[in-house]
Amino acid sequence: MSHPLTRVLTLLELLQSNARLTGAELADRLDTDVRTVRRYIAHLRELGIPVEAERGRHGGYRLARGYRMPPLVLTNDEALAVVLGLLAAERLGMGTAAPASAGALAKIERVLPHALREPLAAMRETLSFTANAVIGQAPGTGVLLALAHASRARTTVGISHQSWRQEHTERDIDPYGVVFHTGRWYVVGHDHLRDSLRTFRIDRIASVISRADHFTAPVGFDPVAHLTSTLAQGAYRWQVEVTIHGPLDEIARRLPRSAVTLTAQPTGVLMHARAERLDGMAHMLASLEWPFTIHHPDELRQALKDLAAQLTAAAQRKPEELP
Repeated sequence: MSHPLTRVLTLLELLQSNARLTGAELADRLDTDVRTVRRYIAHLRELGIPVEAERGRHGGYRLARGYRMPPLVLTNDEALAVVLGLLAAERLGMGTAAPASAGALAKIERVLPHALREPLAAMRETLSFTANAVIGQAPGTGVLLALAHASRARTTVGISHQSWRQEHTERDIDPYGVVFHTGRWYVVGHDHLRDSLRTFRIDRIASVISRADHFTAPVGFDPVAHLTSTLAQGAYRWQVEVTIHGPLDEIARRLPRSAVTLTAQPTGVLMHARAERLDGMAHMLASLEWPFTIHHPDELRQALKDLAAQLTAAAQRKPEELP
């Protein structure tokens, strides 16, 4: 990186990719000294690029807030990755309240050269998915970003929340993490109002206000594991306990984490689950290639017998017997 122009362009790329970098950090990245970094900053300012400098121990350089760089230049591989990411996000229900994915996709397609635009349009129009599309519960963009920032910065936030019963509350939370799960966004953290660990759907949060307080998350806390465990313990009619005689890792890949909890045992894997309908649980167990033992409820045995009778009847039915 010996050419000064190359270093100036690299400096600009570093400033675009980072919220703030000190002179020493930039010098280290550019393999030069702090005085030269200041000279490169001056070159960028001469070109009309607003680079702000903040003094003090925690100071550094950053691009002015709201400054928009010219359109990005993407390689074929990069453009394909962006388009596929937007299509997958739409399929998974990962959108926010505004139709951002569709707008971003349209903008990208408009600025691409014709030679690349047509193949990517063909990809968008012909791409199929084996899984059904998820109808997402879209949160507000500002709310989602504010919670993610507070989670990373470990700062308490005040939220305006409305429960599924339409009950409105104002409360402070320490957000430990943001999780996307089956079309919905959640924030997991300590709720000051209840003084307990809670999970909130982000689409039910109307606003987020930053507080001055900082917090420390529990060591080793896993927001994903907590969320899936919480959802698996929801209010359902039946509590199911079954031992599946197979390897834990393979069983875990076959069963939805949001519906079951699995514990390794000497005789196999103990599965705890809750279900509203036992016929669905019977279908799930029958789809496994490993034998299993039902602990409770006894009604699940009858549900499996009913399923077995249906399968036996289907296996014995001949084409001439159709109405």
